[in-house]
Amino acid sequence: MDSAVSELLVPDEELQPWQQDRSRAPIATKVVVAGGFGVGKTTFVSAVSEITPLQTEAVMTRASEATDDLSATPEKLTTTVAMDFGRITLADDLVLYVFGTPGQQRFWFMWDDIVRGAIGAIVLADTRRLTDCFPALDYFESCGIPYVVAVNHFEGTESFAAEDVREALTVPPHIPVMIMDARDRLSVVDSLLGLVAHALEACPE
Repeated sequence: MDSAVSELLVPDEELQPWQQDRSRAPIATKVVVAGGFGVGKTTFVSAVSEITPLQTEAVMTRASEATDDLSATPEKLTTTVAMDFGRITLADDLVLYVFGTPGQQRFWFMWDDIVRGAIGAIVLADTRRLTDCFPALDYFESCGIPYVVAVNHFEGTESFAAEDVREALTVPPHIPVMIMDARDRLSVVDSLLGLVAHALEACPE
C-alpha cells in the first residue's frame, strides 16, 4: 500500500461502530444553515464539525463598506464568499453534512445550488438585526423546505424568549424557534437535532 495513502487511514480502534460494520453504511443527510450577514453561520459550522471545516472566508475590504453593515459586528474582518461545510455524526446510522450559505445579497445567487438536496434548514437570527433573516425565511417558505429558527444569542445583548422572537418574525406556530449559542457545540447539536425532528415530522415518508 502506498505510504501516503496508509497515513490517511484511521486505525480500526479509532473508528465509530458503524464505520467498523462493513455490512451497512450510515444515512448521509444534508442540512443548510442560513441567515443574514455576520449572524454566526461560520461559527455554527466550525463549532460542530468533526472534521476540519471547509471555509471560503475572504478578507473584507473598503469596497464592501457600502453594502455590508458592520454596526453590530465591528470586529468582523472576514466574510464567507461561497459556503461553509462541515460534518457531524449524530448517531450510529446518521451523518449530517452541514452547509452554511453566504449572507450578503450579492452572493444569494448561489443559494439554489447549496440548498439542493437538503432535508431542511436552520435560519440563524440575531435579535439586534431581526430583519436580516427575513430573506432566508421567505426563501425557505417559497421553496417548501422545512426549517427552524435559531436565535444566536450574542454576549452583551438583551435576552428574549423564543415566543417573543416568533411574534416579531411572524413565524407560524408549527415552526420551532429556539435560543442557542453558535459557539457552543452542545447548543449547536441541539439545534440540529431540532431541525432533523422537524424535518421528519414535515416529511414522515
